[in-house]
Amino acid sequence: MKFYNIFIITFLSLTVFSCGGEKKSTTPKFSLKIDGKTEKFKLNSAIKATLINSENKTISNVDYKINDEKLSNSSKNPLILETTIPETTLLGKQNLKATITYDDGKTTTTRKNLTILSNMKPKVYTYKIINTFPHDQKAYTQGLEFFRDTLFESTGQRGQSSLRKVDYKTGKIYQKIELDNRYFGEGITVLNDKLYMLTWRSNTGFIYNPNNLERIDTFTYQNSKEGWGLCNDGEKLYKSDGTENIWILDPKTLKEQYAIQVCDNKRTYVKANELEYINGKIFANSYQNPSMMIINPKNGALEGIIDFRGLKEKVTNHSQIDVFNGIAFNTKTNTYFVTGKYWDKLFEVEIVEK
Repeated sequence: MKFYNIFIITFLSLTVFSCGGEKKSTTPKFSLKIDGKTEKFKLNSAIKATLINSENKTISNVDYKINDEKLSNSSKNPLILETTIPETTLLGKQNLKATITYDDGKTTTTRKNLTILSNMKPKVYTYKIINTFPHDQKAYTQGLEFFRDTLFESTGQRGQSSLRKVDYKTGKIYQKIELDNRYFGEGITVLNDKLYMLTWRSNTGFIYNPNNLERIDTFTYQNSKEGWGLCNDGEKLYKSDGTENIWILDPKTLKEQYAIQVCDNKRTYVKANELEYINGKIFANSYQNPSMMIINPKNGALEGIIDFRGLKEKVTNHSQIDVFNGIAFNTKTNTYFVTGKYWDKLFEVEIVEK
């Protein structure tokens, strides 16, 4: 019994000491409140926010930023932010951050989620067919790209995924490699004499020599969990993953540096599929839609939509025919080449504004 009493006393003492020893946070509670009923703001629009100082701390300074971009403030009261959303702000879900200096030099931060939208309505375009060429009806087209006068094409589906060189005028495949059955092939692009190819959900990309399609390396994804479309601007890579994000990759390390989010003046868009970088813009198939998006690569603004309705009706209908997908730009002819999954035709088109 004596041993039992000693054990209980010791246990209770340790418990009391442990509970009493917990340190409560001494950081004061600050929060941001956005004026009005919306947390969606267009570029160049006015925004007003109030810093709630619930513990009445002595505040000497407040810096406001959206992500890492410092905001000007026309208010003389540091607890009130009155500014406009800068034109250079990335679109989509962003953070308004307040860095508070209080009590003789102490600092802390608080954040508020915002959605930043474009201040421009997308232009609407259509297409004009210039030429029609044969295309492999068994190709589940994922990526198209011209390189040195050769059309490269990647295809998907497990057990059918491939990378190939194609004579676009005849549809003849004159070199082809097949991926292992565990991989579902996705988009491609060529940068600095290296061909990059994505796979869907295997967290793996491949690097090939475009001259002979010899695989020379592999890479893995980071924050993006899937591989969809891929393109480049001559310096860096752009990768879509089925969400609203298009990731910017360092071509030396293939690490994801940051992402732009595709937005117009009303909402956010997902499922940017096959990508092609053309004259300073990203052209992206809108998966499962007969349309293509024209995206500003600097901030994600959806600047145009190309209506490709009616094109699928011009190919041979069959039981496996699937959606519109695939775009390549020929710099010599200044024309666009488009097709679809299991389509028997490749179309050379011009894009014209409606």
